[in-house]
Amino acid sequence: MIQNVDVYDEGPYTCSVQTDNHPKTSRVHLIVQVPPQIMNISSDVTVNEGSSVTLLCLAIGRPEPTVTWRHLSVKGQSFVSEDEYLEISDIKRDQSGEYECSALNDVAAPDVRKVKITVNYPPYISKAKNTGVSVGQKGILSCEASAVPMAEFQWFKEDSRLATGLEGVRIENKGHISTLTFFNVSEKDYGNYTCVATNKLGNTNASITLYEISPSSAVAGPGAVIDGVNSASRALACLWLSGTLFAHFFIKF
Repeated sequence: MIQNVDVYDEGPYTCSVQTDNHPKTSRVHLIVQVPPQIMNISSDVTVNEGSSVTLLCLAIGRPEPTVTWRHLSVKGQSFVSEDEYLEISDIKRDQSGEYECSALNDVAAPDVRKVKITVNYPPYISKAKNTGVSVGQKGILSCEASAVPMAEFQWFKEDSRLATGLEGVRIENKGHISTLTFFNVSEKDYGNYTCVATNKLGNTNASITLYEISPSSAVAGPGAVIDGVNSASRALACLWLSGTLFAHFFIKF
């Protein structure tokens, strides 16, 4: 009976029975199985887009475990490599995220560890739309930019930088979206504005126009009131008036 078996107990064992005539022996080989264990794995890493990355995952166990890497992306798990080393050349922004190393040898549940790769890239503006608003109304210009690290925003009109604190204007930055709000639009507010997004890898900009629209030019929706009279009611009134005039003409002649 061997208690608290470890790897040093592995090997051949011989049982020998001594008799008067001749000894008898029997041999058995003890194989010690060891669950997989990841002993060394790369730390989280941050790189610039286009760089090369090498991740390491060293595991022990008996039998020798199989090591696999998977990318845990937003699109779901994807198999990457079946090796202790994971090499990614010319890394792209969509290759950022968590990478899972799994060591398996069927003795016990796999040992699993994770490494996070952060890919830095310069800003690009993904959404910027011109906005029309009438005088005296509230107008909002919005600028959306994707970047790692997160972009910082600036707003310009012609060569002048706009800043929070201007009367009737507010600049608000939340995450990857910046908004320029006019609480009471006047004639001087109309024109072209430039949204600039910047991080340590570069900058980009987009031109956004705040233009004037006439209140009467807005398209009336279903049930809209025009000049205080519902359009459907006006149509019925016209039909009734036409019918009345026709009846009067027929009776007279």
